[in-house]
Amino acid sequence: MLHKTRGIVLRTVKYGDTSVIVSIFTELFGLQSYIANGVRSSKPKAAKGNLLQPGNILELVVYHNELKNLQRISEFKLCYIYTSLHFSVVKNTIALFLIELLQKSLKQPEQHLELYYFTENTLQLLDGSATPVIANLPLYYTLKLAEHFGFRLSGRFTEYTPYLDLQEGTFSDLPPHHTAHLDPENSELTDRIFQCSEIQHLAGISMTKEKRRKLLYAYLDYLRLHMPDFTELQSPPILHEILDA
Repeated sequence: MLHKTRGIVLRTVKYGDTSVIVSIFTELFGLQSYIANGVRSSKPKAAKGNLLQPGNILELVVYHNELKNLQRISEFKLCYIYTSLHFSVVKNTIALFLIELLQKSLKQPEQHLELYYFTENTLQLLDGSATPVIANLPLYYTLKLAEHFGFRLSGRFTEYTPYLDLQEGTFSDLPPHHTAHLDPENSELTDRIFQCSEIQHLAGISMTKEKRRKLLYAYLDYLRLHMPDFTELQSPPILHEILDA
């Protein structure tokens, strides 16, 4: 049966001489793998394969059979045209981090509507935002992704609860008896990032590049603590090198 859905391209792999298998986070069906035929050749008609770049937001017409692991794409076109993301090294590197983080987190072909809309909105805002906002965007997205998977931070940073326990996901009055926690300064920064109601508000949170680096690895450890099959990402070192440039 044919369905119309939006989707965010996560990964594309060559298949045969003219086709690709593409992993897409879809609005209707969550994570899905599709075969797209005839999109790789020198002919102008096959140039549509260029639309299957990671991070692109597509309008899709797809065949869907719940009994199959590999679905088929009937039609696809761009749903949103980026104005700067593919032309900015910094923005493109951040987008690739967000995409890899999604790949590592999405395991089952289940609908995640709120996470889908949040990710789509984040990519569009990344495309149009200035540097002070996007520098903190990987931190914000990582914390919010954990929330969408059911690992929301509990409590708030206060002078009485100045330590963030990453194992429990709560702010506590004393440092826990393990190393998976943040000191008061980083706990306060985390609370400020997490409480931002809009991505643009991230521009008001100032920190050093080294502190941003340490926080990101702490948040990835938080995901690893709560998602046992969460594996190491390849993009953070590249992300930090680009943001430090």
